[in-house]
Amino acid sequence: MSRRRTPQRRVLAAVALALLVATGVVTASSASSSQADRLRRIETTRLQALVDANTATVRRLTAPDFQLINPAGAPLSRDDFLGGVQAGVIDFLALEPRSPMAVRLSGDSATLRYRTRFDLVAGGTHVTHDAWTTALYERRRGHWKIVWAQTTAIPNRPDLFLDSIKPLG
Repeated sequence: MSRRRTPQRRVLAAVALALLVATGVVTASSASSSQADRLRRIETTRLQALVDANTATVRRLTAPDFQLINPAGAPLSRDDFLGGVQAGVIDFLALEPRSPMAVRLSGDSATLRYRTRFDLVAGGTHVTHDAWTTALYERRRGHWKIVWAQTTAIPNRPDLFLDSIKPLG
């Protein structure tokens, strides 16, 4: 028997959840907490798949219109990003959360924000440092997909960073 969620099953599941909340069996916060935990697991799976260069798993969790803004400020599409990972141009040696993942839910959208530690080789350059990651997920056809991600590097040398953003001339 197929476990695919039809539109009718999704409506029934939503009605059942509403009844459980209305009768006090489940609180609204525990229902949203459950979704937040699910999103944290999805994001953790995505990060580990990047380390493993398992682009099939990452692709399954990523919307076709995904866009990443990397720490250098460059936008990358899903295909460009995953193509780089698959070709080994982007090689994540480690990519792990360094803080709890904060989750904000709003309907069929969710935003995750957390501190990250990454160790990677990008275009032949080895880079290791901390960053902040913000990821926007949308629920599409019943599945959470990452749509946008932005990683902001936390400079290892703030003095050099400040020099790098001074106006030219």
